[in-house]
Amino acid sequence: MTVPEKLAALRKLMSAHKIDVWIVPSDDPHQSEYVADRWKARAWLSGFTGSAGTVVVTADKAGLWTDSRYFLQAEMELKDSGISLFKEDMPGVPHYKDWLQEELKDNSIVGFDGKVMSVSQVKELESKLAAKKISLSYHVDLIDNIWQDRPSIPGNPAFILEEKYTGESRTSKFDRIRAEMKKHKADYLILSALDDIAWTFNIRGSDVEYNPVTYCYSIISKTESRLFISGKKLNKIVSQQLTDDLVIIEDYDNFFDFLAHLPESIVLLDPGKTSQKIIDSISMSCIVLEVPSIPFDLKACKNETELKGIRNAHIRDGVAMVKWLYWLNNQIGKEEHTEISIADKLEEFRSKGEFFQGLSFDTIAGYKGNGAIVHYSAKPETAAKIYPEGILLIDSGGQYLDGTTDITRTITLGTPTEEEKTCFTLVLKGHINLGKLVFPKGYNGSQIDVTARAAMWDYYMNYGHGTGHGVGHFLNVHEGPQRIRPENNVPLKHGMLTSNEPGLYIKGKFGIRIENLIVTEVRKENEFGTFYGFETVSFCPICLDLVNVNMLTGEEKKWLNDYHKAVYEKLGPYLSADEKNWLKHETRAV
Repeated sequence: MTVPEKLAALRKLMSAHKIDVWIVPSDDPHQSEYVADRWKARAWLSGFTGSAGTVVVTADKAGLWTDSRYFLQAEMELKDSGISLFKEDMPGVPHYKDWLQEELKDNSIVGFDGKVMSVSQVKELESKLAAKKISLSYHVDLIDNIWQDRPSIPGNPAFILEEKYTGESRTSKFDRIRAEMKKHKADYLILSALDDIAWTFNIRGSDVEYNPVTYCYSIISKTESRLFISGKKLNKIVSQQLTDDLVIIEDYDNFFDFLAHLPESIVLLDPGKTSQKIIDSISMSCIVLEVPSIPFDLKACKNETELKGIRNAHIRDGVAMVKWLYWLNNQIGKEEHTEISIADKLEEFRSKGEFFQGLSFDTIAGYKGNGAIVHYSAKPETAAKIYPEGILLIDSGGQYLDGTTDITRTITLGTPTEEEKTCFTLVLKGHINLGKLVFPKGYNGSQIDVTARAAMWDYYMNYGHGTGHGVGHFLNVHEGPQRIRPENNVPLKHGMLTSNEPGLYIKGKFGIRIENLIVTEVRKENEFGTFYGFETVSFCPICLDLVNVNMLTGEEKKWLNDYHKAVYEKLGPYLSADEKNWLKHETRAV
């Protein structure tokens, strides 16, 4: 079916169910950022394959709302689809809820699948449309009726992540979670987010590409820990280890029935991580309290075992990056390569590292103008060929049993222009100034985000994405609750792993981003309070050929030289003589 044919089929069903609007978000029943193929309904319906976006369909109109990372990609993929692109947060562009408020008549009916819309999303939608007495219909999944070859729920095996990697037993985590539940006088905690459950139970899986999670639900009470998971995912050894820790294993499909039969009690859930179907299924005798996910906050601060693993994983990852950069330096102009072939080669180098489990996301290899598409994804039929000229942006990462990595480097393959060097140096200044920042305890991502942007603001330039996101420990590459961006009020704490990735993007020309992962650490405690700083854990040379050294301050030069000295010392022992000589030049002092 073409996209117009899918829209026609959906509109026919909408008419039959007397639904005026159908909303298709990007979520699955667990409010995951990245989802299994079964729940890629928005991508299936629209043809837009970016990871974030919402499609809204009326009887005669259809629109896709997505953020600035995907504007260029969406323009290309929506061509001739009959779906208009709405660029979120741009002047004059309404949010889809505001657009619905304007478009719909009084007493209209808005429909969506209640399994994939969170409680928070539904509340916000209800509030926005209340003035027009618009009702919501979310008990039927219309997409399921027209998606004939829809994939099934993944059934890949789950496995135990040993305590030598996690640094804490699941029973200890249960106790910590129950201590937090007690503060709310709660009897039950409902967990739906896959990474929260994976962390809590020390289990991992491969149900979602790039994210080592397994589809399941969990309910933790004062005395019991229940895991709702398909039996075919657990072998005898895994089942025994869980039951030895008094975990009660139930089938995935029994979850909603269990909710319906809960006794009179106080139940905790996170409205942003819990679907509307879940809250509707809870026994009417229960009192539901909506609070932030307890594991969500607990797992953000890595313990010493996790931090040790993260540091080790980044050394191995840095070695793979350097070997790849050396290989690339000797390939371009001699053999034909594309954005895809060089990304595949980087994965090959990573795969040789100890504990490697796969990529942490789909590698972004953007050459020249493609680098300006923030979440660019090369396709075989359109992937650019690489020549000894222009700029290449490579954003990639790996999953290891002891850590998750995410790193971006921008390199020149020829002689850079002054514009390229200026833009690169502005990004570098932002990256350095955030990396060396010292700040008081209690400060959050929005308060320090300006540190990475100030230099480019002097040139009236900016970037549309956040400066940093949390990263999991052998879990999701995007993890909260902390972010470094204009609108995040979560204080940074000791042990949080976050990215540092300012960028600049010149449409049709090039994209520049420099990304390392940083760990928040206590630097000093005195009469003025506790002060934090960042430990950089990513190690890979920054392209000096793109740096305008005259734009750097003395402190910025020192940071760059100290960083490159550490890169050479930490990675050099794992390289061949030729690779080490190349790295020596790439980490020369400025």
